Amino acid sequence: MKKLAIFLVAALLLPFALCGCANKAENTLNVFNWGEYIDDEILDVNRAFEEATGIKVNYKTFDSNESMYTLISTGAADYDVIFPSDYMVGKMIDEGLLAELNFDNIPNYQYIDEKYRNMLYDPENRYSVPYMWGTVGIFYNTKYVSREEVESQGWGILWNKKYKDKIYMFDNPRDAFAVAEAYLGYSLNTTNEGEIRAAYDKLIEQKDLLQGYYMDQIFQKMINEEGWIAPYYAGDGSVMMDPEEGNTDIAFYAPPGTNMFVDAMCVLKSSDMKAEAEAYINFLCSTDAALANTEYIGYSTPHTEAHKKLDPEWASDPMYYPDADFLKTTEVFLTLPDKTNKLMNELWIKLKIH
Repeated sequence: MKKLAIFLVAALLLPFALCGCANKAENTLNVFNWGEYIDDEILDVNRAFEEATGIKVNYKTFDSNESMYTLISTGAADYDVIFPSDYMVGKMIDEGLLAELNFDNIPNYQYIDEKYRNMLYDPENRYSVPYMWGTVGIFYNTKYVSREEVESQGWGILWNKKYKDKIYMFDNPRDAFAVAEAYLGYSLNTTNEGEIRAAYDKLIEQKDLLQGYYMDQIFQKMINEEGWIAPYYAGDGSVMMDPEEGNTDIAFYAPPGTNMFVDAMCVLKSSDMKAEAEAYINFLCSTDAALANTEYIGYSTPHTEAHKKLDPEWASDPMYYPDADFLKTTEVFLTLPDKTNKLMNELWIKLKIH
């Protein structure tokens, strides 16, 4: 089955082969993606790409948009393909870090649902291709925290003193401030200094209740019941709630007005392997690769054909694919002005050393 899948996906690389680059076996494509964010078992996407093209993939991971951006913007890392989130795409476009894509090399873009194209962070879709999407919500352990509490308190459950030392928080400023802003009833894209400082005050108030600030470490900590409540990305429910390797007592609730995010595939302007990078993006937009990725990592796919092939129960699960009415209440992160980013980052540092 794996060899068959590789054959099927390889056929989708014809435009790349025609460009004369596919035989450059000595070439290495440097890819920078989120941790645990690509299939390496079902199809083994990177290996399949290598076998189909002869292009080696040097694959590294990051744990936040901010850490990725710092490495790229300071020249401390040299990559070709990166996977930033919506607001970071916009920031990197503004700073001239991303290359305009040649969509003739990405014919599988035709399978990306119109709903996820031309979004405000890249309104003409010149620099990015949607990879995965989802919403942010609250994971909680039903052995210790009731659904009624979570649904009635919403984000406020993360400030409930009853659960001191059993609460986690995002370890990055944009997500953490957004949770506090949502709790206070502000826009997740506010540029109002008073509102941002009020969100900071709320995060200071919360800090003594936390067991800690974490990103991917949250998975195992929640599974092991070291903590009971954590805001995180809906797609990670497939890990935390897995019947075999996770914890079936964990549940998920997304309050109305939460963040809807899109993670995208982009090529850095500094890349000298642009055609190869676009072929890699095209490969990930094939139905076989998109289906393998969404089934393996659990995040929601913007790929129309892959979604049709998902298990119907999964494809209709509101945690992964909430209905249109709910999505209308959500906000996508926009690129904030430099002044706002500077204030938020300064307050974040102050918060962490407080």
